Amino acid sequence: MSDLDIWIIIIALGIGTFLIRWSFLGALGDRELPGWVLRMLRYTPVAVLPALVAPLVLWPAANDGQPEPARMAAATATVMVGLLTKNVILAIAAGAITLFGLLYLLG
Repeated sequence: MSDLDIWIIIIALGIGTFLIRWSFLGALGDRELPGWVLRMLRYTPVAVLPALVAPLVLWPAANDGQPEPARMAAATATVMVGLLTKNVILAIAAGAITLFGLLYLLG
């Protein structure tokens, strides 16, 4: 690819990204959203976070896509502490301690 092709792609992606963000902030930023939209938006983090984390736990790139006991145990510890305590910080800490501890112990 030539330099011109690369710059055209970069500029087109930049404009596309700007328009996507502007469509929510610029066009709808000063309007009140309907109640049903606000209710659905509450579930966005709950849907996105597992979608980001699940591939890292089930098919980690560090192991060429093979599941690993340390990552599975860390995910389980995170979920269990989160469910029991309802504290995000404690859940993250439990998962991190479990992951790093098992990675250290298992080599």
